[in-house]
Amino acid sequence: MNDNPVLRWTALILIASMMFFAYMFVDVMSPLKSMIEAQRGWNSTVFGTYAASEYILNVCGFLIIAGIILDKMGVRFTGTLSASLMVGGAIIKYIGISDWFQTTAFCGWLDSWWVALPGSAKMASLGFMIFGCGCEMAGTTVSKAIAKWFDGHELSLAMGIEMAIARIGVFAVMWISPIIANAHNQSVVAPLAFCTALLLIGLITFIVFTFMDKKLDKQLIAEGKMAEEPNPEDEFKIKDLGIVFGSKMFWIVAIMCVLYYSAIFPFQRYAPNFLEETLNIDATSAARLFSFFPILAMALTPFLGGFISFKGKGASMLMAGSLLMIICHLSFAFVLPVFAHKWFAVVLILLLGLSFSLVPAALWPSVTKIIDKKVLGSAYCLIFWVQNIGLCLVPLLIGSLRQSTGGYTVPMLVFSSFGVLAFLLTFLLKLEDKRKGFGLELPEVKNEK
Repeated sequence: MNDNPVLRWTALILIASMMFFAYMFVDVMSPLKSMIEAQRGWNSTVFGTYAASEYILNVCGFLIIAGIILDKMGVRFTGTLSASLMVGGAIIKYIGISDWFQTTAFCGWLDSWWVALPGSAKMASLGFMIFGCGCEMAGTTVSKAIAKWFDGHELSLAMGIEMAIARIGVFAVMWISPIIANAHNQSVVAPLAFCTALLLIGLITFIVFTFMDKKLDKQLIAEGKMAEEPNPEDEFKIKDLGIVFGSKMFWIVAIMCVLYYSAIFPFQRYAPNFLEETLNIDATSAARLFSFFPILAMALTPFLGGFISFKGKGASMLMAGSLLMIICHLSFAFVLPVFAHKWFAVVLILLLGLSFSLVPAALWPSVTKIIDKKVLGSAYCLIFWVQNIGLCLVPLLIGSLRQSTGGYTVPMLVFSSFGVLAFLLTFLLKLEDKRKGFGLELPEVKNEK
């Protein structure tokens, strides 16, 4: 089945749809920061705590467990579980933000302890924690599923298209969230309800994919390409995690990943509010401006993935993407406040989107070249685990800096420093690749007809 282009690309669309809806839900609150602060009594520190909550359980070890589940149980079970967790977490978050919940005795009890965090934020954070477990588990599952369906084919191109589809979700929610909120009398609840319903659709699309994947397994067994009963020597064992932890290249990629994404995803949470204040515009206009961020990412990532598949140069792309991110965040810190024009803000946002095309298009396929397939799921989850440590702590740091300094200059400098460190690591990555011959600069598809 995976040798049939129509079937393997259909499988990709089904699993990418789940991630599209997940990315919408991740940022559904970003354009509503001012609104949620006014309606629920939050401030920047509370919003930062809420944003960080998505990653807390993952940092506490869930992602390591998720990697073990993925390698032991396979993509079908793990993907269905992750989609179900996203739906469950979204429902809890919706309840926490809902108007009726604010009047309940339970919300009053939540308000009574750790008073710096309102009851609505506590409940929303709990839901976001559970959603985050499912979302990060889904990300690693999708990566392994694509690696399986596109083995020997256009792997980087497929991963690039999947990432592009997911990022359309960021673009869409930056427009849709304020529109839905304004259509329902400035309601922060309505956009959450809409995106929660979309997550349920994502669960259904993945279940459809599981039937295709099961049929593929049966076909591979019938053709002798896969054993019906795995060889005990090839089965995943807990001790195999040592293979991952003992890999120098794993740590280079993992640390570079956490540095780069810590300057992207936490920035997304604050970007609409940053533009709102820096350009002196309303929240809806700011969200629409920032919606241009994924435009170049979703347009170019498939082409960049295809370039890596057929031409290579993955490590060089990582270097270029990190350098571009540094330039963008420094411009946000010092140039945009002085030259506060919307068109210039859009240029910077588009360039940051270009960076967000270059790095992921090269980063995730490179893992398949440096890690044994037997522990590939665990490797992805462990990279996500390291990444989540940064994604958990950085929103707390940015929220605190924003609250204490009253501006965004210092936070932007923090984001820039992450880019500098990631850029330095790309040199080490290229050096190690040259020494060990992992083939990060080499194409994946050779003489395929």
